[in-house]
Amino acid sequence: MAKKRVTLVTCAQYPDLSEDEAGLVDELNSRGVDARIAIWNDPHVDWEEAGVCIIRAVRDYATNREEFVQWAHQVPRLLNPADVTEWATDKHYLLNLQDQGVPVIPTTWLEPEQNLNKHQVHTRFPAYGEFVVKPAVSSGGREMGRYDANNGMARMAAVTHANRLLQEGRSVMVQRYLSEVDEHGEYSLVYLNGVLSHSVEKAAMLTNPNTTEVQAQETVTGNRQPNSDEWIFGEKVRSAIHRMIKQRLGHDQHLLFLRIDIVPDGKGSYYLMEVSPVDGSLYLRTREDGIATFADAICNRVFW
Repeated sequence: MAKKRVTLVTCAQYPDLSEDEAGLVDELNSRGVDARIAIWNDPHVDWEEAGVCIIRAVRDYATNREEFVQWAHQVPRLLNPADVTEWATDKHYLLNLQDQGVPVIPTTWLEPEQNLNKHQVHTRFPAYGEFVVKPAVSSGGREMGRYDANNGMARMAAVTHANRLLQEGRSVMVQRYLSEVDEHGEYSLVYLNGVLSHSVEKAAMLTNPNTTEVQAQETVTGNRQPNSDEWIFGEKVRSAIHRMIKQRLGHDQHLLFLRIDIVPDGKGSYYLMEVSPVDGSLYLRTREDGIATFADAICNRVFW
């Protein structure tokens, strides 16, 4: 009997997957899977013959989301599904989740079709404190900036940052910077086949509010056991996502993988920062058996 084929999808920047997933192909092959790696926009790949496809280190989708979404819908067997991929690659999904009762960081949305001039962009920034400017379509924290509203040069840089994105036809998110991120960091909850697998704590990505534009740097400070409040909040987000999936697909389906990023709201609960059912790191290396656990999760879907 022919082996089940699994193709791990990546981009040209990571032709052998990310460092976090090193060894995943071998783990899958040891379980009787014909595992391979392919670059999503490689014209020589026959996706009809690719078997079950799993998106992983596709860090370049934000530069051509439309092409990426079209590709996803053309792949016959994709985990997570193409409809989920389309939904989750534009952070307007936060509005969907907010409508379902999920607390998200208060956001001002700037849209290209509003044709805002620089003064109008400026007036949409907070009057005091620090704030973040970022595109609605991005991967890995790229093109984010943290700015001090009370610093004239930083404020001008924020206008330039937002205006550049808008002129490129990209939606912009403006969010007040949460001091809780500096104090407590961010928490990522990782789910495999609908079950919480592990959680990590991350240091603040944006550390200096007084530069022209900050390149986000992610630092994982360690694996951790989520407390009961974090677990409950994560389940609230996960349930909302699965209600959305049922609406879009017409049936319920557990996601193969899902990462939920949260931050304390300073009021005893949490805000949702973002969800990653597409290409976000799963921080597999933070647990000793992380690669093996992910391989098991994949095989559970491939063989059943």
